[in-house]
Amino acid sequence: MKKNLLLPDYLFEISWEVCNKVGGIYTVVSTKARTISEIENLTAIYIGPDLWKEKKNPLFTEDKRLWSAWRKKVSDDKMSVRCGYWEIPGRPKVILVDYTGFMDEKNAIYSELWNDYGVDSLHGYGDYDDSMIFGYAVGKAIESFCNANVRQGGNVVVQAHEWQSGNAALYVKKHLPSAGTIFTTHATSIGRSIASNGKPLYDYFDGYNGDQMAAELNVQSKQSVEKVTAANIDCFTTVSELTARECKQLLERECDVILENGFEKDFVPSGKEFAAKREAARNIRLRVARALTGDNISDDALIIGIGGRMEMRNKGIDLFLESMARLNACGELERDVVAFVDVPAWSGDAREDLVKRLKSDAQSWDTPLPNPYLTHNLNNFYNDAIACSIRNLQIDNRGGKNRVKVIYVPCYLKGSDGIFDKEYYDVLIGNDLSVYPSYYEPWGYTPLESAAFHIPTITTNLAGFGLWVNSVLGREGKLADGVEVVCRNDSNYSAAAEEITKTICIFAKLSEKEVSECRKKVAKLAEKALWKHFIKNYLAAYDFALEAAGKRI
Repeated sequence: MKKNLLLPDYLFEISWEVCNKVGGIYTVVSTKARTISEIENLTAIYIGPDLWKEKKNPLFTEDKRLWSAWRKKVSDDKMSVRCGYWEIPGRPKVILVDYTGFMDEKNAIYSELWNDYGVDSLHGYGDYDDSMIFGYAVGKAIESFCNANVRQGGNVVVQAHEWQSGNAALYVKKHLPSAGTIFTTHATSIGRSIASNGKPLYDYFDGYNGDQMAAELNVQSKQSVEKVTAANIDCFTTVSELTARECKQLLERECDVILENGFEKDFVPSGKEFAAKREAARNIRLRVARALTGDNISDDALIIGIGGRMEMRNKGIDLFLESMARLNACGELERDVVAFVDVPAWSGDAREDLVKRLKSDAQSWDTPLPNPYLTHNLNNFYNDAIACSIRNLQIDNRGGKNRVKVIYVPCYLKGSDGIFDKEYYDVLIGNDLSVYPSYYEPWGYTPLESAAFHIPTITTNLAGFGLWVNSVLGREGKLADGVEVVCRNDSNYSAAAEEITKTICIFAKLSEKEVSECRKKVAKLAEKALWKHFIKNYLAAYDFALEAAGKRI
């Protein structure tokens, strides 16, 4: 990396998830914000959709004094923005854009996009219109802000995350040619679609044509804006070498910089607080399991967890459940195992019968509840993929020889779910082992978060995080290193399940000293993924974009 990097005076970072906690991109942008704020002479402004409007947004505090003169001008131009602060560490400055006023101009906007760049919006549906019009409104807001507040010759970088923000980057490229533009795809829409539709993404990877597959899977417009943005932007980036290969094949442009996803460890407690939270999490996990199953599960039970979005194949939830069924049948376990599936679904309230047991003074029960694997009511009980898989695999959570219990937690753990009443991280910390056997995972925050909490973790070589672990170690990660990287492909589902099963059996027999050493190693490995290490790649991307912009003007 060159020594004297060009850095922006103003950085505009755009995402649908700014002040809008939806998924992994929220974690990327929000955890990085404080590290960005430490860069000298750089003003970072985060831009997201104003979805809450007059309602109270717990992640956003409006400040009407912030850029008040510009806000008045924007209002006169019939745009609606709110300025303030994102309530995360560092409290970065935020502009929330209400894009709905431009919906009436949708056809004209799409026509201009077609004439300028060849973006095909004819096949857009679902969230396409909202995302594209959001991008247009954001582009206009950035143009207006720069004209009003940025000195002539000032360095400006605009970074757009995912196809939902691609239109903003294209608008800036046309109307503010002096600004450097960066487009970051966290997963290609067509790659995710191929994987989600059960097609073999990897065995025939080199033969896939992105546009052809987009037509087959009805995502032409998303593919179009993503591919066009990648082709026209100054600096094209993604989050792992795995997804860079995907971009080259399906979007037909090589990535300029890889931006791995880091984290800040301030959300991980330390010392006595860590020990206390871990004990509390284990206690509530085991009490819930005992209350559901009516089984006297031992205090030293091995607690295993998986979490993430409801994507059975992509997130490897199917493989996780298959491995638990095999583990239960293997006959080699010498201790109880409780496996928690923390995956939000279409859930209702906490089960009343379970709540009643948890509120009682009883410490054990001798009869299971109906459906003794489910903590909350499901609105689609007979169609829910995880519940169906648990039943099909006959994981009935009965006592006797069934040492493995699987508990499905189909709700967001925000501290008020009625069963655990703890935030996700305050439950995660109680796990002894985490398993994320992903089939499609451009990066993989869930295994990284697990590692950060000193929890030995199993992931795969189809996760960007897993490949990163292998690159750091210089070989395939094993659980003795803190992270085991299981080999997955389109043809080895059964073999992968067997490897996970054997690994858990081995881990369950480790001594307390061996487990302690494993926990130390995984925490040390996670330290290498802090933003203070990964931020250099962002600086390289800013320099790349500004150099390209300089040549253009």
